[in-house]
Amino acid sequence: MALIEVENLVKTFKMFKRKEGISGALMNLIKREYQFVRAVDDVSFHVDHGEILGYIGPNGAGKSTSIKILTGILTPTKGDVSVSGFVPYKQRRRHVKNIGVVFGQRTQLWWDIAVIEAFTLLRDIYEVSESDFTARLKRFDRILGIGALLHTPVRKLSLGQRMRCDIAASLLHNPPVVFLDEPTIGLDVAVKSNIREFIKEMNLTLGTTVILTTHDLSEIENLCQRILIIDKGKLIFDGDLEKVKSELGSKRKIQADFYEQINLEIIRERLKIGRLEFRKQNDYSLTISFDKNEISAVDVIQNILNHFPLRDMKLEEPTIETVVKEIYQNA
Repeated sequence: MALIEVENLVKTFKMFKRKEGISGALMNLIKREYQFVRAVDDVSFHVDHGEILGYIGPNGAGKSTSIKILTGILTPTKGDVSVSGFVPYKQRRRHVKNIGVVFGQRTQLWWDIAVIEAFTLLRDIYEVSESDFTARLKRFDRILGIGALLHTPVRKLSLGQRMRCDIAASLLHNPPVVFLDEPTIGLDVAVKSNIREFIKEMNLTLGTTVILTTHDLSEIENLCQRILIIDKGKLIFDGDLEKVKSELGSKRKIQADFYEQINLEIIRERLKIGRLEFRKQNDYSLTISFDKNEISAVDVIQNILNHFPLRDMKLEEPTIETVVKEIYQNA
């Protein structure tokens, strides 16, 4: 049985249609009109134990609404949801003891007390033993470097410091599943790297299942084996990240720098080895695009070397951004 099971999930919101201008404001007072918007529209998926799942999509796609249903904050309009055997919105008290949650824009720590006091309160709420609490704090300090922050009031922490403490707080009780909703938003590269390493270690050593929503696709590429893509409330893709990169990310690019000025007509005439696309960067630099399923990079490079003296060359693989863009275009 999967750790998380979602079947035909629907969440509809009733939205007030506000009219513009003074006359519109008067009409709003007399008669209000409403529309119903499906933030999540018939979504189904499952998550197995120990997965790191990337849940991505544009703003307003339904990611955060889905996470709030899975954590028990919202009640679905229709559909079935199960997390660790619990129905989140029906068994919320028992459910929240088995999950960790981080919302990038909000802290779960108490604003006016020191971090260690907030951790101690969470330890008592989740009934964590003193020995486990001490051991986990040492682990969090080793990877996230929170030791020097423990006696600092939460309100005095920087955004990066607070996020590190929030992530540690979400894992104090060693939950089997953690929901991370934009956990690195606004953070610098060094802090992001520390948080990624921490997520990897928790997943490898403790088997923690992680559901990650983010707009930073490099995080998805570094952490996730599988991705879900949601757009306008509908799930448009569910699959293995490497497989989809292999199948959809077939475009390759070669950046070629020449000693002599480029003549595109001559290059097109001599390089007739498949469907190649040429884009001139400057008088001495050219980008050549091709489909790896039709022709190999070796053949393209060899043909270039046979006809032209090269100063430098670089082969570019497709990025996760390119693959996701292609999925959106095909949806």
